[in-house]
Amino acid sequence: MSVKKILTEPNKILRNVSMAVDKVGNEERALMDDMLETMYAALGIGLAAIQIGVPKRIIVMDISRDESKKEPMYFVNPIIKNKNKEKARYEEGCLSVPNQFAEIERPNTCEVEFLDYEGKKQLLKADGLLATCIQHEMDHLEGILFIDYLSKLKKSMIIKKLSKIKIDREIL
Repeated sequence: MSVKKILTEPNKILRNVSMAVDKVGNEERALMDDMLETMYAALGIGLAAIQIGVPKRIIVMDISRDESKKEPMYFVNPIIKNKNKEKARYEEGCLSVPNQFAEIERPNTCEVEFLDYEGKKQLLKADGLLATCIQHEMDHLEGILFIDYLSKLKKSMIIKKLSKIKIDREIL
């Protein structure tokens, strides 16, 4: 397992639509292991493969807040089956949009069908933070970032700030 570099906005790769995975084999499990290690190292709760430059429909998550009791979740080819009409607002952040946060409104519950770490088909009913995190990470698979839900002005201010940080880092 190894920690990978997380791509940050602005980056065209983050805007790509990820491709479905044919089967969950050793290569996919190794990728999920690397993704999980990368996510933990960055203190995140979710990571999509595209965020490390791999355009596959794979997500890892762990919303357990307890360092000593990790509860990793793996989603291959996730599909949202049902979304509740009721909405909830959560302050979202993203490892690909570092140090930027905004309240985003999403359906408060959803059902997601996916293949697990072993390639077995699963159906999960999610609510609260888990539902929000799943929807946030699934947006990545479509090339969507949480800042795309903001006004054009807020979004452009965040992208300008991130661009300046990238330029400053390259100069150093």
